[in-house]
Amino acid sequence: MSNSYFITGTDTGIGKTLVSAALIHALQNQGLRVAGMKPVASGCFETAEGRRNEDADQLMTAINISADYELVCPYRFLSPIAPHLAATEEGVRISCAHIMQGFRQLQSLADAIVVEGVGGWQVPLNERYDMPDLARQMDLRVVIVVGGRLGCINHALLTAQAILASDLAVAGWVFNQVDPDMLQVAEVKEALRARMPGPLIADIPWQDQIDPVKLARGFNLPPLKP
Repeated sequence: MSNSYFITGTDTGIGKTLVSAALIHALQNQGLRVAGMKPVASGCFETAEGRRNEDADQLMTAINISADYELVCPYRFLSPIAPHLAATEEGVRISCAHIMQGFRQLQSLADAIVVEGVGGWQVPLNERYDMPDLARQMDLRVVIVVGGRLGCINHALLTAQAILASDLAVAGWVFNQVDPDMLQVAEVKEALRARMPGPLIADIPWQDQIDPVKLARGFNLPPLKP
């Protein structure tokens, strides 16, 4: 699916879910049926309908297809820790094959899919596989969310280098200013423009609250591919 994407970030807590939801809306604005997926989530909570996750909830709200929660977020752990540690704590082994089964089902329901990773790029899933292995199986182009704060140039360039070393394409990057007191923001973005593979898809200034629907209107996506 050439209009689908895998979303990663320079760290955790830098707006991957916001960007994923906005990207879903941006693709919908191009007339597509769009699925979302959060394969693994930590820091979940129990409800009467079962275990839920805030990130997965946001993706469920954004998508315009009918999909079961189990498909959108197959692995949900209570502890807000690295997923392979949370899985071990609960006596579960994260199976890439199980995730891929859900991924294929979602693909069959939609024209495009946006998959949100966990934390940064090089996150372990089990004793054998890391997040790049899953992204490679999905064969999606990667969007990097750069958390705008001190140190983000180094983090962004290392992330991009690791993605390319995994034989995956960088579709572009999003700058999301997460530190309201960040210095020389314009200069940092120019340094990244000169060095990052792929175009700047969206530039998100510091804001207390951001509506992903409105944000989607400013996304610079490539033309639809057949």
